[in-house]
Amino acid sequence: MTIRAALRAHWPEYLMEGAELGLFMLSACAFTVLLFHPDSSVPRALPDATMRRLLIGIAMGLTAVALIYSPFGKRSGAHFNPSLTLTYLRLARVAPADALFYVLAQFTGAVVGVLLAALVFGARLGHAGVNYAATLPGPHGATLAFVAELAISFVLMTVVLVVSSQPRLARFTGLFAAALVATYITVEAPLSGMSMNPARSFGSAFFARAWSGLWIYFVAPPLGMLLAAETYVRFRGARAVACAKLHHENPTRCIFCAFWGKRDA
Repeated sequence: MTIRAALRAHWPEYLMEGAELGLFMLSACAFTVLLFHPDSSVPRALPDATMRRLLIGIAMGLTAVALIYSPFGKRSGAHFNPSLTLTYLRLARVAPADALFYVLAQFTGAVVGVLLAALVFGARLGHAGVNYAATLPGPHGATLAFVAELAISFVLMTVVLVVSSQPRLARFTGLFAAALVATYITVEAPLSGMSMNPARSFGSAFFARAWSGLWIYFVAPPLGMLLAAETYVRFRGARAVACAKLHHENPTRCIFCAFWGKRDA
């Protein structure tokens, strides 16, 4: 399918992908303001930063679940992450034209989501304690942040591939992914800020002007997920890879299955 034909046929899915990441970013910014801005009552009532990370992890995990199992997520596949889309492109489960527009939509959605948060929260979103919910390397430096992003991305993609290929578990793929997001925010965030998502990091960095460590989030998450895919295929074979949707068994059309020949869109 040509780029023009893909855009004409699949533009609703592209818009849904952008909207999903936009809503995710809006949620991330809102909960970061609530839990980390000094004028909020929550930091005073709950000074332990680990507990507040736990709360934001739960909130973002629930946000991910809501998006994955929403009508938009069921139809688009709920990637809202270029790393995931590019990995499924490598696995021949996403057409190149669809991958291109998904990635463009994801980056656009991330920027728009933070922009909407800035309009809602104003100067509070830019406060040093919030910093547009930017993902930044922790005090141990860029090398450890890179390794951490690589590792958590590898594990997430491995879990998605394994669970989605099991008929009894496939419909729970989104829950497994969301549980990892919640866990990572609680445990891993002090090392790298917990991104796994180049578009998510770019959306925050664009407004925070935090460019110095951005390369980590552009390189480590895609590399980690691609390594997970290569490992999975080596052990299970390419035929074991399921469709690129996180929630597939629903009545909405699937633009991915039509590409790799499972069923018509």
